[in-house]
Amino acid sequence: MFKAGSYIVYGTKGVCKVDAIGSINVPGVDKCRLYYTLSPVSSPSGTIYTPVENSKVAMRSILSREEALQLIQEIPSIEAMKIPNEKEREQLFQQALLTCDCREAVRIIKTLYKKRIQRMEAGKNATAMDQRYLQYAQDQLYGELAIVLDIEKTEVEDYIATLIHEHKYMEELEYEACSD
Repeated sequence: MFKAGSYIVYGTKGVCKVDAIGSINVPGVDKCRLYYTLSPVSSPSGTIYTPVENSKVAMRSILSREEALQLIQEIPSIEAMKIPNEKEREQLFQQALLTCDCREAVRIIKTLYKKRIQRMEAGKNATAMDQRYLQYAQDQLYGELAIVLDIEKTEVEDYIATLIHEHKYMEELEYEACSD
């Protein structure tokens, strides 16, 4: 069970703050059943009520700072999604986002960046569906990393790029030191 005041990832809604845990006073709802009262970080005026034992929507604690930094270091080695059939692409994206797994969001982002480059080289724009799923994946990933790393969501992409660049530079220095 999550604690009041903690942050969690709730399905495709992204990061939410657990405001309260308890029964809710709604007609037709079992008064003995415990619910989380959640405030989505992306929509602070919204409120979500979900049963504590909800098995239909993925819920998990947000990453720790260490886990977030480790994920960022792994991003270069995380592979884009393999999409055997373009007609199944949207379904694969939906399934990946429903897992609430940061690595799946990275895979979607990488897939759609590659797809955008291919389309640009062919003189075409990205499709509306691709733009929509890229935005969903970025919102999910960047929203969580912003909370964990205590930075603005708009700064996350540059932060990731900087850390990856620094990590590669450090690896190069270590390689040079070993080969001397």
